[in-house]
Amino acid sequence: MAKNTSSSAFRKIDIDQYNEDNFKEDETESSGPTGPDEGEICALLNQGRYIEALKLVLGNAPVGSTNQQVKDNALAITLKVLLAIKSAQIEEAVGNLSLDDIDILMKYIYRGFEYPSEGSSGHLLLWHEKAFNVGGSGSIVRVLSDRMRV
Repeated sequence: MAKNTSSSAFRKIDIDQYNEDNFKEDETESSGPTGPDEGEICALLNQGRYIEALKLVLGNAPVGSTNQQVKDNALAITLKVLLAIKSAQIEEAVGNLSLDDIDILMKYIYRGFEYPSEGSSGHLLLWHEKAFNVGGSGSIVRVLSDRMRV
């Protein structure tokens, strides 16, 4: 004989709260990181510590942020760092990054291609070449399939 399953006492969580119509995103928790500190980045650039500035900017990337202004500010700071590093130093800089940082770097490179400025596209292509040499095609696939944009 079958048991009566019309009772909802066995449920430990309310699954209806996850329905798209009922879901409310909490703005304070979902805003994510605020991005890199521009003053600290500029200080590192002025001291010639480009690799440290690059690591800092990639480590504080607002990947999970929903605030577009934060993402745009982080892009501007990151492009400033990428364009400040000379072509001869790019390979050394990429060699000091982790694979996760290279994926984030690729995201910024592709975002930089969306907003070209004078001379930036050629420099970003050099960055792309060096990052591809380290990260391989897997890095490109992860960036293009990732839904979290920077």
